[in-house]
Amino acid sequence: MESFRTASAGGRGARCGTRRRGRTAVVCALAAVALTGAAPAAETGQTAGRTAENGAATAFRTAEPSGRGGGPGSVLSAEPTSFRSGPGVPTDTSAWKITYRSTSADGRPNTVSGTVLVPHDGRGGTRPLVTYAVGTVGMGDQCAPSSGFPDGTTTEAPLVNAALVRGYAVAVTDYEGLGTPGDHTYTVARAEATAVLDAARAAQRLPGARGLGVGPRSPVGIMGYSQGGQASAKAAEIAAWYAPELDVRGTASGGVPADLAQVAEASDGGDNAGFVLMSAIGHDAAFPGLHLGTYLNDKGRRLTAMARDACASEILEAAAGTRMDELTVTNPLRRPDWHVRLAADTLGERAPAAPTFVYHGEADEVVPYAQGQGLRARWCARGNAVSFRSFPGSDHVGTAVAGNAPALAWLGDRFAGEPAPDDCPA
Repeated sequence: MESFRTASAGGRGARCGTRRRGRTAVVCALAAVALTGAAPAAETGQTAGRTAENGAATAFRTAEPSGRGGGPGSVLSAEPTSFRSGPGVPTDTSAWKITYRSTSADGRPNTVSGTVLVPHDGRGGTRPLVTYAVGTVGMGDQCAPSSGFPDGTTTEAPLVNAALVRGYAVAVTDYEGLGTPGDHTYTVARAEATAVLDAARAAQRLPGARGLGVGPRSPVGIMGYSQGGQASAKAAEIAAWYAPELDVRGTASGGVPADLAQVAEASDGGDNAGFVLMSAIGHDAAFPGLHLGTYLNDKGRRLTAMARDACASEILEAAAGTRMDELTVTNPLRRPDWHVRLAADTLGERAPAAPTFVYHGEADEVVPYAQGQGLRARWCARGNAVSFRSFPGSDHVGTAVAGNAPALAWLGDRFAGEPAPDDCPA
């Protein structure tokens, strides 16, 4: 459900922080330094070079003749932006903020925003592409990854930068409803998955990225942690039929809430109760027939109104210790129609066509360790080649940090054509 908790700062960016001191140190360190130790670009000459290149790239503000009538992955708009791996830490990359066509949970076409990043590393030929799904940022547009990338306040930027340092292009979706009209369809797996896959399609069609080695022949890796773990895992399950033209080599998913109903039950009334409220808002956004508003009492209406425009830290702080029963006249999570929608988010009922890398912290206090074990077992039972990595003693945020390099190394082997290890029982 979350990898890092971010909160609005000045109504736009995100401030580094969590509600526990130990995690604050980890998150703030991530926001300041790229994990791989890659040298950042200086603020002088390289920045000027990027500015000039971005200026030239304005010719690509509208891409693909298909325009707004195009199918999933069509680029609707593109404009130059910048990417910092932390506040005051620029990177030597080309970056575009894009909007693109995708598909909602009920099959309707929608518009999603995101960012495409390509490193300036002198690499020739076709380069791999990672479509990256971030963890929980919140519900307000100001929390979207694309909003924080230019000033380095998107907390997972160092993890994204670690992929760029390896020479990979990266597409980062904002998900449905973050940066575009409407509520964010938080933890609605199908809507997240299509946004992730269509971000890869859009990156391959972006003219500026094509000039830097990104195109239809780029091998694709899918990656994400926490909410992003859910999104990437679902994307892996549907890629073969939803985006069959993508050359998906593998998916790395960590901290995955594979059974959302179980995770909600574990979080309700605790420090992470805000996730349950966000998930209820997200499902109501995807399926208005659930009529969340009819279940809320006065306290529930006030908290829901706040959450719709807030970032994760604010929501978690406001909802900590609150049970859904305290916010509703009747708890919708006990209703059959809500059960059906939450059950549709369950992962592991379909095997991905490409190998997977699943990782989870044994001391995860947000998404129980059993969730990762269960996903591994279900995918194994359906014939997927699963590489499983556990992190003893590691909590949710700690595993996001510790698992990033192994996940990228695993994807690198898939890009290189190495056989995928399989940890499934014989």
